[in-house]
Amino acid sequence: MASNRTTDKKQTHEADTKTEAKPFSFARLFNRNGHEKKPLPPPVPQGPPKSVWRDYFESAVVTVIMALFGMTFIVQAVKVPTGSMQNTITIGDHLLVNKFIFAPGESLPILPQREIKRGDIIVFKYPGNAYRPELDDRPDNRPILTNYVKRVIGLPGDRIRLEGNNVIVNDQVIPEHKIEAKDHNRKDPLEIVNDPPRKPGELYNVYYRPGPDDESPEYRAREYTAFEGKNELVVPNDSYFVMGDNRNNSEDSRYWGFVPRELVIGRAMFVYWSYDESAEPTGWGFLADFIVNTRWSRTGTLVK
Repeated sequence: MASNRTTDKKQTHEADTKTEAKPFSFARLFNRNGHEKKPLPPPVPQGPPKSVWRDYFESAVVTVIMALFGMTFIVQAVKVPTGSMQNTITIGDHLLVNKFIFAPGESLPILPQREIKRGDIIVFKYPGNAYRPELDDRPDNRPILTNYVKRVIGLPGDRIRLEGNNVIVNDQVIPEHKIEAKDHNRKDPLEIVNDPPRKPGELYNVYYRPGPDDESPEYRAREYTAFEGKNELVVPNDSYFVMGDNRNNSEDSRYWGFVPRELVIGRAMFVYWSYDESAEPTGWGFLADFIVNTRWSRTGTLVK
């Protein structure tokens, strides 16, 4: 009897400890301690469910905050209303301006920041006419409130003088690609008369009216007004001398003086939309005018 009881206990113990064999699985192999993972309990809802209108409102608030941050510190959209930069930038071009690249303060190597260079096209707030302040009494040309787009010619400390169509900086003629063009004082681009072959080192185009340099008395008058009869001008610290690429039709540093560093908004990057304001309306409505008169070929054009 005793042996039967012992045998029964052993059989019961073996039955209790024996586990069913399972097929091999990598998931089971890498599970902690070889145990199967148990599903997590469903999350307990916190408060009442959000309504659809609340979701829309929160999304709109986040979008507005991100847009304001981007417009304040990173990019800004501007429209070009005048022809002072024709044909580099045409009337009706809408530009995106990189505000971060010229951000004030010390530049860090890991950030895409740098100092302003000669030849950069910058957007800045109009500083006002230092030579004739009475000319600033125009609703479309208010100091600090009106944005200008020009090309940087003189950096702080540079010595500048103009001789005919040549711009001389620190006794060196700036290598500009000079193109003869007619300005019809309309909103369409300049009419190119003579575009000579580009020489080495000429990085950007500038446009002058056709004819010899000495047949432009109006331009000389502008030069002497800005320079007050002086042969040479020195750019002050933290300031810049700027000019438009349409040299015979640009109110720039030759007229009203220098651009202080704190008024620089940023560097013009590219054209995100361009509308031909010189084109006649189609008569088929706004949508047709938008499609027909948009300069699609200028969309995405880099400003340089």
